Amino acid sequence: MSATTRNIRHQTLEQQKQLLEMKMRQVRQTPQIIKASDNVMPSARIRPKSARPLEMNCYDGPLTYAMMNCSPDSSDILGVSRHSINHDVIEDMRKEVAEMTVDERRISVDTEDEESCSISPVKNLSSIHIKENSPFIYPSSTITDTNELEGDVYGNLETFVLEPAAQGVHFKCRITRDKKGMDRGLYPTYYLHLDKGNGSKIFLLAARKRKKSRTSNYLISTDPTDLSRGGDSYVGKLRSNLIGTQFTIYDNGTSPYKSSIEGVQERQELAAVVYETNVLGFKGPRKMTVIIPGMNKNHQRVKVATTDNYSSLLECYRTKNMDDLIELHNKTPQWNEETQSY
Repeated sequence: MSATTRNIRHQTLEQQKQLLEMKMRQVRQTPQIIKASDNVMPSARIRPKSARPLEMNCYDGPLTYAMMNCSPDSSDILGVSRHSINHDVIEDMRKEVAEMTVDERRISVDTEDEESCSISPVKNLSSIHIKENSPFIYPSSTITDTNELEGDVYGNLETFVLEPAAQGVHFKCRITRDKKGMDRGLYPTYYLHLDKGNGSKIFLLAARKRKKSRTSNYLISTDPTDLSRGGDSYVGKLRSNLIGTQFTIYDNGTSPYKSSIEGVQERQELAAVVYETNVLGFKGPRKMTVIIPGMNKNHQRVKVATTDNYSSLLECYRTKNMDDLIELHNKTPQWNEETQSY
């Protein structure tokens, strides 16, 4: 909007407001007792200005006061008189205010700026240009809850659990804990199942805590009867730090700190989990952040090999180096009165 057009608009509005004020003065000077509202509601007490902050709409253009219920330019006039009210005067004032409002709208439309521009509709994700090295691979059409397919297990289970989920497919899983576990409940066993829509479930993974570990260390296997590191169904492990606030999930590869053997695959990081104190303090569940590798243009997971601590997922999250990584957060906990829990 040019400066000249803006000045013309302000001058026009000022002239119209001055005319309106003159009309109001004439009405007050008439024999009938007619009193304009002046933003004072009937039977309302006069309060100091600091009693309540001024509330305005987010739009701060020339129509700001016209959109308010109790505005200086409002056409509502409250009259208190024992005699008959001059309806012709009130009608003339209402027409004057209506004409001024129409003029304001006409000026606003003719000189449309960024404040009065309508919001353009969201583009379809298929029309968004995605970089080739972007970790976010969008499907050909927007995926919603209504057109998502129910996930199912196909092929070899060991391969299936390590591959990224297919696009447009929803996998709903549930984790259960067997408190008995091993050694009189000291090492409980955890199970991951895929929930089906018909009420059935399919086993995916099992995990147990390893013995004689300085930190929490869980073995993950696709065979619930063989939870050993040397088993054929061993697919990875989960390891935490000393205080149990940061966890890293690895595949079944070999640690880079151990002696390297030819033909042995070096392990990769599949995910990292960080727990923090939430806004409720220690009274509620902790805030959980999950960092996972993104996908490349071939729909394959970006490889994150930890040759040192500076290239790990946790270190990338700490330094905010989130290139080719995806950051997820859990929902804010809500208190349930029925169960008395979050």
